[in-house]
Amino acid sequence: MDEEEPVRPSGVWATAVGVARVRALESARDNALFRDPLAQAFAAAGGLWPSSPPLPDDEGARRRRLAVAFSIVIRTKFLDDLLRQASASGIRQVVLLGAGMDSRAFRIDWPEGTRLFEVDTTAPLDFKASVLRQERAVARCERITVAVDLREGWPAALAAAGHDPARPTVWIAEGLLIYLPQDAVELLLARISARSAPGSRMGLTLGSRGVIERFGADAAPGSAASLWVSEMPDDPVGWLAGHGWQASCHTLRERAAAYGRPITTPPGHEEGPGGLISAVRRPPVPRA
Repeated sequence: MDEEEPVRPSGVWATAVGVARVRALESARDNALFRDPLAQAFAAAGGLWPSSPPLPDDEGARRRRLAVAFSIVIRTKFLDDLLRQASASGIRQVVLLGAGMDSRAFRIDWPEGTRLFEVDTTAPLDFKASVLRQERAVARCERITVAVDLREGWPAALAAAGHDPARPTVWIAEGLLIYLPQDAVELLLARISARSAPGSRMGLTLGSRGVIERFGADAAPGSAASLWVSEMPDDPVGWLAGHGWQASCHTLRERAAAYGRPITTPPGHEEGPGGLISAVRRPPVPRA
């Protein structure tokens, strides 16, 4: 029987295939920070493996592209650790917002009873499903896909899929918020907060104004950097506290050093505040 031909990636979600390529390259390293056995299959199905677009001739643009790839590796490791810590704390609901080619349902050893919801639009979920079928991939938890646009009524779709807001959840928005305008980011966070029982956790990646300006300056039309629009607030910890979350803020440089991949270039202005966020949902304050 002929192999199924996946739908070709296009639009914003096509950037997820580029992320898969980065994860495949990292997985092949002897000292890999994670192993993603499905990443190469996603990249190949999207036309980015084994070949990929050549690096730019301009040295500055070349360094920026490599820096984006490095940040993907570090954020993946950061959020892997966060998810494992959340599972160890007893959380059994996971929601991946804008899941893209995330394969954590297949590569992390989840505790029994874990339900993992992948929320994304139909096109990337269909593309992903075709690759998973070809690879005969088997999830290590109960995996539930929720096909809905995050700019629309995704909470109702998530509830219909079986998410229980009365139980703690760990939410992941990886490489997502930077593509959303500020009002959409605020609405997304408000919706997450309304569906998070005390003790819920959240992992976010944010981009600073400096990063958006520096990387978007010479970005090719349709590239990931050309689509970045939302910058992190000046005080991410305070911003999340206003939504009822106790947050910790980490820089890429800090986490890279902790993982044995230190950044040797001097710090730049665009590196602060940190764009790797972990947060815990606080219990409501009793009224007097």
